[in-house]
Amino acid sequence: MDIKHILLLGAALLLTACQTAFTDRERAIIEESDSLMYVTVMPLDSAILRTPSVDFGEKELASPLLQVLLDKMRYTVQDPSQDGVGIAAPQVGINRRAVCVQRLDKEGEPFECYVNIRIDSLSGAKVSSREGCLSVPGLRGMVTRSETAYISYQEPGKKERSRERVDGFTAVIFQHECDHLEGILYTDRADSVWVSD
Repeated sequence: MDIKHILLLGAALLLTACQTAFTDRERAIIEESDSLMYVTVMPLDSAILRTPSVDFGEKELASPLLQVLLDKMRYTVQDPSQDGVGIAAPQVGINRRAVCVQRLDKEGEPFECYVNIRIDSLSGAKVSSREGCLSVPGLRGMVTRSETAYISYQEPGKKERSRERVDGFTAVIFQHECDHLEGILYTDRADSVWVSD
């Protein structure tokens, strides 16, 4: 093997070593919880909820543990004790870019999960609607958001990004959940907040 091949092999090994993998803490949260995960709440878990999330690297995208996380997030948000329409990974203690959203715009209103998600742009009229949050229990607020969101995301095991336009209240849900990935709560954007019944 000549020096060029040795250098290329070394660079490939270094690149592989530099890719992030699930941390021991993240692995423990995913593996040790039953199907229903602990939901972080304010102010107790503010350090997690206020920290911007990072992308999943190639190792995590290819890991079966990612699907376990997504399945548990979906189960948690659908549990009658939560009764939500969306959940973001920071809400289960993991500062990674993943959300599960109820697709009210699709037949059967399924819950779908998205990784390394971003809102690329917003358009359309601004609409005010009532919002609540699993991580801010006991409160509701009126929040003004765009009626159309253009999202991009990756699917587990794939490198290319998918893009999609989302409208109506489903677009509001995506904006709310993607805010969690930036450490932003709906109460930061609310025109008014009140104690819920």
